[in-house]
Amino acid sequence: MVYNQAWDAPKSITELSDSAMHDAHENKKTDTADRHDLHLRVVLNEPLYGGNIGSTARVLKNFGFRDLVLVNPCPIDKEAWMMAQHARDLLGNARICGSLQEATIDSNLIIGTTGARGETTGRHLRIPAYPPERIREKLNYKSGCVSIVFGREDHGLTNEELMMCDLLVSIPTSDEYPIMNLSHAVSVVLYELCDIVAGDVPLANRRELDLLYGHIEDVLCDLNYPVHKRHKTALMLRRIFGRAELTAREVSTMRGILRLTSYHVGSQSGEGSANARSD
Repeated sequence: MVYNQAWDAPKSITELSDSAMHDAHENKKTDTADRHDLHLRVVLNEPLYGGNIGSTARVLKNFGFRDLVLVNPCPIDKEAWMMAQHARDLLGNARICGSLQEATIDSNLIIGTTGARGETTGRHLRIPAYPPERIREKLNYKSGCVSIVFGREDHGLTNEELMMCDLLVSIPTSDEYPIMNLSHAVSVVLYELCDIVAGDVPLANRRELDLLYGHIEDVLCDLNYPVHKRHKTALMLRRIFGRAELTAREVSTMRGILRLTSYHVGSQSGEGSANARSD
């Protein structure tokens, strides 16, 4: 079982100030490396209906989770409180954020959900998507904060939001009608994840990963990689590293290789790399 109580309780339903977000981030930056627990967070990105928010809160409590974050939600109305039933305390403690980046700023791993499969437009953004049980296998014996992001009821996550995710999960459903109700989808995913075995393999933190991804883009520029391929290639590498659940040491090693690559490319061209990065 994954225990969430070891982490700080989320703020009550109110917008977090910049200073509060900074404090929360600073307090949690060292958690991943020192704490041997796995914290799972459910993020609803711009949910449209109060009933779905309340039902989701109830689902979290059904499976022993407590961290619910709402990004630009609809009003928390009477239906939301009614559907929450005995999870009204959890709904009352849900944290409201103004952006997906704010909601996931302290996440070691961001997992996006998608119900769209086999599309041509933007298909590269949605593959590979794992079934929930494979996500459980990948997270076993890890430690850190994992955010699972669910999109809007009508359009899901945008391409830009999917690009922020390290991993994707998709629930196997009928091709005739693949899109599930929001709270039902949350229920299926949390059912599969509620018996994860937390361990002592710490996942790299968000800052380390963002530095790595930015460094990859810089090196692609240094290598004169075809401009029209850079975006998809950078995203592909992000997905590869997301599937690898990198540790801080592994990220540091990868960045060292990239730094050396940039140096040698710059030496061969007779000028230093314009994109040299440092921590």
